[in-house]
Amino acid sequence: MNNHLPLGTKTFNIVFAGHVDHGKSTLIGRILWDTDSVPKEKKEAAIAYCQKNRIEFEYAFLLDSLLEERTQNITIDVTEVNFFYGQRRFRIIDAPGHLEFLKNMISGATKADAAVLVIDSSVGIGEQTKRHAMLLALLGIKQIVVALNKFDLVHYSPQAYKILHNECTQLLEKLELPCNFVIPLSAKSGENIIERSMHLSWYEGKPLLETLLGLDISASPENSPLRFPIQDVFRFDERRLLAGRIESGKLQCGELITFYPSGKKSKVKAIHHWPPESSPQVVLAGKSTAIQLEEEIFVERGEIIAHENTPPIVATDFFARIFWLGDQPLVLGAPYTFRLATQQGIARVLQIQRVIDAMTLEDLQPVPMEVKKNETAEVIFRTSAPIACDLFENVQTTGRFVFADQNRIAGGGIILKALPSKPVHEIKGRSRISAAQRAKFLGHRSGVFWMTGLSGSGKTTLSNRLEQILFHRGILAYVIDGDELRGGLSKDLGFDAQDRKENIRRAAETAKTLAKSGLVVIVALISPFEEDRKNARSICEKDGILFKEIYVDAPIEICKSRDPKFLYLKASKGEIPKMTGLDSPYEPPSNCDLHLLTAQESIETCLEKLLDFIVPLVRISPDKERELGLLEDPAAEI
Repeated sequence: MNNHLPLGTKTFNIVFAGHVDHGKSTLIGRILWDTDSVPKEKKEAAIAYCQKNRIEFEYAFLLDSLLEERTQNITIDVTEVNFFYGQRRFRIIDAPGHLEFLKNMISGATKADAAVLVIDSSVGIGEQTKRHAMLLALLGIKQIVVALNKFDLVHYSPQAYKILHNECTQLLEKLELPCNFVIPLSAKSGENIIERSMHLSWYEGKPLLETLLGLDISASPENSPLRFPIQDVFRFDERRLLAGRIESGKLQCGELITFYPSGKKSKVKAIHHWPPESSPQVVLAGKSTAIQLEEEIFVERGEIIAHENTPPIVATDFFARIFWLGDQPLVLGAPYTFRLATQQGIARVLQIQRVIDAMTLEDLQPVPMEVKKNETAEVIFRTSAPIACDLFENVQTTGRFVFADQNRIAGGGIILKALPSKPVHEIKGRSRISAAQRAKFLGHRSGVFWMTGLSGSGKTTLSNRLEQILFHRGILAYVIDGDELRGGLSKDLGFDAQDRKENIRRAAETAKTLAKSGLVVIVALISPFEEDRKNARSICEKDGILFKEIYVDAPIEICKSRDPKFLYLKASKGEIPKMTGLDSPYEPPSNCDLHLLTAQESIETCLEKLLDFIVPLVRISPDKERELGLLEDPAAEI
């Protein structure tokens, strides 16, 4: 066996795809056998297995190592094997051909420089071959070699070759794939694999392995723009390390880097590997690494590190080509989990512009409203928050994505274009139930009561007690708490000024929506800046929602002594940067609607003041009913 691969030789990745019965594994096994790439022990084990079970030796047994595969004579998982031939190092990616294992084929084919599409010459192009060709087109593989296997079964006929060659050319042209080579061969007989076959003297091309030697290796990812998705953030002693794998480009100590989509910047202070003495100054594409920043900023898993002069795209709307594998069809507007590199969020398909029939490769007309299993489509989709990515043609690793449905991968695709974000439709005035009707039904008005103050001032305690009392008085109330927001709706936000502003905006929008449903909404948020609170008021009042600002006031020393969530303690240890009241300012309301002094008054006293303030504003008495225009109007329903 030849194991002496030259150091520094670049590996040529080539995926073998084909129908389950077209002899793909036999072809790979034959290549390994003929290039002396199979360990002696494995050869002997395969021969012994055949002798023991009194079956004919199959080259596929060298590859199909899983018992289930051997039993069913199919390839289940992606297998990667290396061999060396003609001063080139190859890595064969054996992608499963069976319909049920197309997902595995996609994962295998994504890293290929070229593809060998295996077709049984005695059968020709079938549905599965068309699907595989569509997937190769979807994954952007530009070098395609068609291996017309089992050519001995068509008696090495030049006429059969001519017919199959034309069919293959037409298939690949439909998919806008280049038809580089169509090679007749027989894996079982070893014809036209390494050497030209005497049975194929009329064939003017090269045998398979000589053809593969002539294909181009993809450009090195090291020369592409830097793309370093953050996989996780770790804290070791005093160091905060950002870990992940560099997908393209290179990263070195001391250089300025930018995080996308947040746009935050910092410099690389150090690169850390283990053992410490092996830590490099420069790290290249394909390596997993951890970096330390000069200025510690709040960034999380999912952000992509890049250089400012070669940034990724940051957007929410995209034109993409997808392949759907879910048992349930892809539905317009339905939420799907979106994953790109280490980013994850929710995405919805806004338009289906094209669906291709996997059998005929023709466009379905009229364009369907859903994409069924094993269909390819071109769609416009929107993510729930801006993401960082690339066009697939520029950087493949950050240009492809997957959709998951109920935590199961249901489809994948590539980004063809980023689009300007536009509203899908007018959202106002959709409900046919008026605010007055809701108030009359519930017996109270809705409203937003925004409680602001330092951490530890008593907002949460008062809010929860207030909600309980209002409920027992027949007033439906709900508390929006800062911790709940940070654990869900605002999970993607940090604590710098911009993210705090966005957190307040989301809280205000949520409160407004709940209030429009008829609830009394109590918001308990530090909301330190006057401008953000004014914006929250504007969001609510613009839609006619009652909004009152309540200042829960206690001196910082009292708040620190209470410290119910140990935030001040953590801040004193440096675990929480920019803590409001310590190293980040709090702007007290200049003109609040109610001022509670929780350091001077008891909880009960403050609650009484709250109830005295809120209940008259929301409770509907006969006089209030008339004032609010809630009296029956006989013409209202006409």
